[in-house]
Amino acid sequence: MKIKAVIFDMDGLMIDTEKLLHRYWIQAANEYGYPMTMEHVLGIRSLAAKYARPKLKSMLGESFDYDKVRKRRMELMSDHIEKYGIEKKKGLDELLDYLKARRYPLAVATATDMERTQKYLTKIGKIEYFDKIICGPMVKNGKPEPDIYIAAAESLGLSPKECMALEDSPNGILAAYQAGCVPVMVPDLSMPDNDTKKLLYAQVKELSEVCKILDDLRMKE
Repeated sequence: MKIKAVIFDMDGLMIDTEKLLHRYWIQAANEYGYPMTMEHVLGIRSLAAKYARPKLKSMLGESFDYDKVRKRRMELMSDHIEKYGIEKKKGLDELLDYLKARRYPLAVATATDMERTQKYLTKIGKIEYFDKIICGPMVKNGKPEPDIYIAAAESLGLSPKECMALEDSPNGILAAYQAGCVPVMVPDLSMPDNDTKKLLYAQVKELSEVCKILDDLRMKE
């Protein structure tokens, strides 16, 4: 197996925003009288809106106003980030420096829109590391469908099987696996279930551990 490029998810993988997404989804929903809990939010991690909307309605009732709650969640989260900034995930600096030194092409594949993606990566000083950024609105079907990883690989001029995909969520791992990428999970708020474990090439505790995986693969070439 020869890995020629690495594709990164963003929220929960590179930046510690998943906890904010959960906190403010719940707060926004509760403000409008919907009894959303952590369990509901975990169920929509990395899901594109067209999948998250019906899933939340199935759990919270057809009256759940997804767009109104999502808009409020985005306002709350934006206010938080403007006030407190964004935290990088542990090991990100080491991994990106490792990849840059070895000239791996890098891409981002995130459900987040381009404006916020560029804003967040600029805030943590990492946007220049990435050759391509593919966002959810740029593909027909978002995660857990494989479109975004196929598009990210194509943007780098490679096939998915030549790309390692780094993800923190089961829906993201499923998308990467179905695209044909080599999926590596760095769990954030929850550990992979048995179904997700079957899809993984590897699982690590933090991003810097990916360096050893790539070193081992290079030695086998």
